[in-house]
Amino acid sequence: MNSITASFRYARTQQLAEALENARHYTLGLFDGYAAAGLDNLRNVPYLPVINPPLWELGHTAWFAEWFVLREALSSHPADAQFTSMLSKGDDWFDSNLVPHRSRWSLDLPSTGGVKTYCHEVLDRVLDKLGREPNTDEALYPYRLVLAHEDMHGEAFLYTLQTLGLQAPPHLARDEPALVAPGELGFPGGTIQMGCGEAAGGFVFDNEKGGHAVYVAPFRMDGALVTNAQYADFVADGGYDKRQFWSNAGAAWLMRQERSAPRYWHRDGSQWLTVRFGQPATLAPHEPVRHVNLYEAQAYCAWAERRLPTEAEWEYAAQYGHPAFRWGQLWEWTASPFEPYPGFAPDRYREYSQPWFGSHQVLRGASSATPTRLRSPKFRNFYMPERDDIFCGFRTCAWK
Repeated sequence: MNSITASFRYARTQQLAEALENARHYTLGLFDGYAAAGLDNLRNVPYLPVINPPLWELGHTAWFAEWFVLREALSSHPADAQFTSMLSKGDDWFDSNLVPHRSRWSLDLPSTGGVKTYCHEVLDRVLDKLGREPNTDEALYPYRLVLAHEDMHGEAFLYTLQTLGLQAPPHLARDEPALVAPGELGFPGGTIQMGCGEAAGGFVFDNEKGGHAVYVAPFRMDGALVTNAQYADFVADGGYDKRQFWSNAGAAWLMRQERSAPRYWHRDGSQWLTVRFGQPATLAPHEPVRHVNLYEAQAYCAWAERRLPTEAEWEYAAQYGHPAFRWGQLWEWTASPFEPYPGFAPDRYREYSQPWFGSHQVLRGASSATPTRLRSPKFRNFYMPERDDIFCGFRTCAWK
């Protein structure tokens, strides 16, 4: 693993304690935005398959920390926890492996105050226990795991604000800044090491393990993400009406949606408007297009006679490529299905990766909502192809 790998993976006791406090403070701050809108009440939250009720999600993040740190669980299997939950029905309420998604709207959860108290108590006990741990990767593994887990739920809290049309904190509600586009960049290719070897140290996710050599052929890729203006040209040319640009799965999705532009785009005379955290705004032409799913990205590429990069090409560019290559504005769709690296074995959080192999697609990079400590050119994010609620975009490659 190299020097630009996410810093939390190497954080030792003091830095880790500060990061855990920071993550919990951030999560609670975003939750207060839901509470102000009355959405801490399960009955007030609309059912959507891509979100969780905020009160459940808040309790789940604390439960996850209690499970792997305080209860010293060796896996996510119910029999592998060493102690009982601090809450009499904690597992029945907050274990995502046991609680079906649809049922989370009908649970008899504690009050908002009760869940917050639980969050504070879990964090206090986690920090106390952390202060007595040796500074070894093995001892700190569960703490790093729960930090990464809460950071990812923090980003989910933010895109759920967007999904529900709620206001976001001002510093997080801004549009993606337009970068000076470096145009198409050439990469000579070569053999790179994908994944992380056993000697990497620190914390890595199970789907990143299994370091292996991959040959990347020479390729040419955009130095910047596809912009709103570029995508608007595709829309104006009837891109959503021309079947030849869409895969079979993409065409089936499009028929179900009856969509003629990306999520949140609305025509106002000669210009496009969008909606950002519940507020209408003029679509900025030079900002990267976001909230497009894999099918839309693939259709644009077909229209432009381009293609999406593979995750190996993306990682090559991010780590070994052109200095003008920039990433981190939005998660970026790749052409690669989410599959295990050679020798994959699930870690303690068994359901993190393995159930999703083959059905999800890899995204690389990060978004402006991703904490710095979670960013890494080796991080493999993954979502279903139809997801467009997340902060995602894409860049393209030349065919030859």
